[in-house]
Amino acid sequence: MSVLVASRNEEKDLPYLLASLHGLDYPSEQLEFLMADDQSEDDTLRILKEWKERTTNCKIFPIKGQQLRKYPINGKANALAIMAKEANGEFLFFTDADCVVGENWVKEGVNSFSEKIGLLNGVTELESHTLFAEFQKIDWWNILAITKIVSDMGAHTTGLGNNMVISRKAYLESGGFENTEFSWTEDLEISRSINRLGFQIHQQVSPGMLLKTKAERSWSELLKQRKRWLKGVVSLPWKWKVSLGFHLLFFPAIAWILASNVSLGFGIWGLKILLQSYFLIVVSNKAGRKLSWMILAIYDFYYLLASSLTILYYFWPSKITWKSRNYL
Repeated sequence: MSVLVASRNEEKDLPYLLASLHGLDYPSEQLEFLMADDQSEDDTLRILKEWKERTTNCKIFPIKGQQLRKYPINGKANALAIMAKEANGEFLFFTDADCVVGENWVKEGVNSFSEKIGLLNGVTELESHTLFAEFQKIDWWNILAITKIVSDMGAHTTGLGNNMVISRKAYLESGGFENTEFSWTEDLEISRSINRLGFQIHQQVSPGMLLKTKAERSWSELLKQRKRWLKGVVSLPWKWKVSLGFHLLFFPAIAWILASNVSLGFGIWGLKILLQSYFLIVVSNKAGRKLSWMILAIYDFYYLLASSLTILYYFWPSKITWKSRNYL
């Protein structure tokens, strides 16, 4: 099994990921680790080299020189494409340098595959120490829960790059990252390539496939992240755009109802919050996690604010910032 991680300026969070990888409950002789350092300006490469000395079957890929733009795709996808060429595992496990994996991650990922599945997504929970992070955590569970329903219905969803497993067969037949189109959301593009071949995209919601990652620390960082994500959303099929549009249009619709009938408006809104909260609790419980009813009850106010600011920021004439790089 191959674990692939592309890093750039991750000296603060990378040690936690490496410690969790060291604790994987899987035969070490059946694991290989492929780690890329993509022009880091901090101690990321040094940390990777030190970890390699203590770890068997580890390869480090400093992305520099001609490798920087070896393929006409974004920086992370380019690094992943270079590493995947050297991967030998039957399954390719992808995560990010700011994540922490559970000890059963590889074992659960392998056991969750079937012949028809080409790409498997896990679930990722944000660590929350502030109210702002709590709201972001609910936001992620909302996205994961919707993705779970859509994938169970047999429709195409997306890949989740910080917690994703691709079978070697599906990856090679799809042409890999190097043959995807340029995109800010490389996980969405590779999932499209795999799905076109008839492979299923599956969402595995279970404790073994649960990873932890950090929340964005400020509104500024959150909006930069969401602007990049929205670049991928606008390329989704029209059915997805319509469904997401209806989700957002609930708020102007409820405002119109409140203006004419306050009791009816609050009744509809309250029912929506109740059903939405129950839905997210059921899904998170499947992964062994519990969500706060209090945060769920007021989540809609955060969602309305975050969505409105994201749309405004998306059309704001600014560059996309990603891993200390600016893009047009």
